[in-house]
Amino acid sequence: MTTALIALVSGLVLLIWSADRFVEGSASAARHFGMPPLMIGMVIVGFGTSAPEMVVSALAASQGNGGIALGNAYGSNITNIALILGLTALISPITVHSQVLRKELTILTAVTALAGWQVSDGEISLFDALALLGVFGALVVWTIWQGLRKNTDTLGSEMNQELDLHTMPLRYALFWLSVGLALLIVSSRILVWGATEIARGLGISDLIIGLTIVAVGTSLPELASSIIAARRGEHDIALGNILGSNLFNTLAVVGIAGAIRPLAAEPEIFNRDMLVMAGLTLSLFVIGYGFRRAGRINRIEGALLVVCYAGYAAWLIRTALG
Repeated sequence: MTTALIALVSGLVLLIWSADRFVEGSASAARHFGMPPLMIGMVIVGFGTSAPEMVVSALAASQGNGGIALGNAYGSNITNIALILGLTALISPITVHSQVLRKELTILTAVTALAGWQVSDGEISLFDALALLGVFGALVVWTIWQGLRKNTDTLGSEMNQELDLHTMPLRYALFWLSVGLALLIVSSRILVWGATEIARGLGISDLIIGLTIVAVGTSLPELASSIIAARRGEHDIALGNILGSNLFNTLAVVGIAGAIRPLAAEPEIFNRDMLVMAGLTLSLFVIGYGFRRAGRINRIEGALLVVCYAGYAAWLIRTALG
């Protein structure tokens, strides 16, 4: 058990560090090759911050740990909205400017409904996985096209400023891209092994481990980037990290894992976790638009999101102990 705990902690630390290097290297390399800032923010950074979830769930699926694969993806979505967005709004209220992000709120609600429908029959089949990947590909193309149609977009402007602060020569960018990706894979293998052994040792399901420790750990890059962006006043990057990550997790992470091996979805995923995820997504839709203060997530709303996460975590702990 001690070895597994050390592996879990060290895997998480290395995962977070390597993900950060991978994002920086990828974004800088993309800029050197002439990719527009909006595309870098939506595609490169969005993919990069979700790389931990993708690699962990893919490895878990390949090893037959479907609970960790699904728990990591859906648990990360819950963590992103309730804990990370809540903490970010507590530190600095988030104002929504970008029209791209406003559309993503609606899309995220629809994608969450699709995910709920897929797990309701107790399995993510190969067909389900391919459908998720197809929807993801179409959304990426459509969202980029929508963003590039406009002459200016707040997210693109903020991303350009962010890239100016973190410039690096192309050779260094490619080096950190390669090193970050390699260490992402290594650290994910260590993390999945440690999480699996701890679940066996404690006699709890790998789903609970995936929803809690693994989900929070793989979501830490989003926490760091969202808080930093919010403190700098880059509100669309802060919110974009969350929305983009949740879309990526629901469609690409689950899709890739399900394409590797069909995933059994325990009844608790639909009856508990999917309902929580859907409720939080709808609440994000409401507070993101607002009725009195359109486009603002204030500190009170942030505190309520954090309280929701604490209640969900307590529910999981009670389930594990019961």
